[in-house]
Amino acid sequence: MEFLLIALVMGGTFFLCWLLDKGFTKLFRSKKEHQSGKSVRLDKKSGLFGLIAGVLGVAAIFNGLGTSALLIGGGCFMLVIAVGLIVYYMTFGVYYDDEGFLYTAFGKKTRSYRYGDIQSQQLYISYGNTVIELYMADGKAVQLQSGMTGVYPFLDTAYGRWLEQTGRKEEDCPFHDPANSCWFPPVEG
Repeated sequence: MEFLLIALVMGGTFFLCWLLDKGFTKLFRSKKEHQSGKSVRLDKKSGLFGLIAGVLGVAAIFNGLGTSALLIGGGCFMLVIAVGLIVYYMTFGVYYDDEGFLYTAFGKKTRSYRYGDIQSQQLYISYGNTVIELYMADGKAVQLQSGMTGVYPFLDTAYGRWLEQTGRKEEDCPFHDPANSCWFPPVEG
């Protein structure tokens, strides 16, 4: 009986998250870049870990009711982590079309860029992922990780459109080496 209850809670949680994702998309993603169908998103495991942490948090709270303040506190902590992971997963994204792209992240205003606004790039290695940081004309940086869904098609599109918008030719770009995660000029200095 307990297994059935746990399965129902998990199924309900997944369904609720699916509904929230669909509603969130309809309400807040109405620009043309959002509608293009082209995007860079976090790997789905971030959202999945958030859901699992949420289920574990709820289970710990229910098991601790009336018996253990430690389980209740631990469950609340897991719920906070779960909410953070799910919100970050749902709010991060780069949405692009042929003219430019939108960069959205939690706690930051959505920024719209043209590909010609890309000034340079810097590479970092972090926890086994390559982090590609694009520096923009307004002084901001767009951070992408090699493990994100759709990152390489975005960078290939961005490079091709960057050439067009800046008036450069492919032969003027010796730094371009996608095999080594280099699409744009390196940061000078």
